[in-house]
Amino acid sequence: MSEMTEDERVQLTQGVLRMLDDWGISGKDQLLLLGLDKAPAREIRQLRENRPLPDSPEVMQRVEHLICIADALRTTYPFSRRMGKLWMNKPNRKFRQRTPAATMVEDGIVGLISVRSYLDCSYSWDITTSGA
Repeated sequence: MSEMTEDERVQLTQGVLRMLDDWGISGKDQLLLLGLDKAPAREIRQLRENRPLPDSPEVMQRVEHLICIADALRTTYPFSRRMGKLWMNKPNRKFRQRTPAATMVEDGIVGLISVRSYLDCSYSWDITTSGA
């Protein structure tokens, strides 16, 4: 992200937050998903008001997973954004009857990878064959 301008970083931040809002994820859980769980609660407001996400590898890795999850939902449900939100908030046996959103929040980076792998078979295949 370091090659992005400040304005581009702010736009990315606001886009990610809008996406999480669309999925019905609370501000507190948004901070958890982004790896900012140690940040004060007011941080989410500041991010919405033109502060970019921290330029750290961990945060950027989480953002990448979230964006790829959103892309996979658009591919899975090309005619309805609403279906993506419903899927994110519906219990799923793959995630031990938790919702995908809860899985991501509760399991952190492992949850993000699990949800992304479930939705994106090419990503799942790539990570399972990369060690071979």
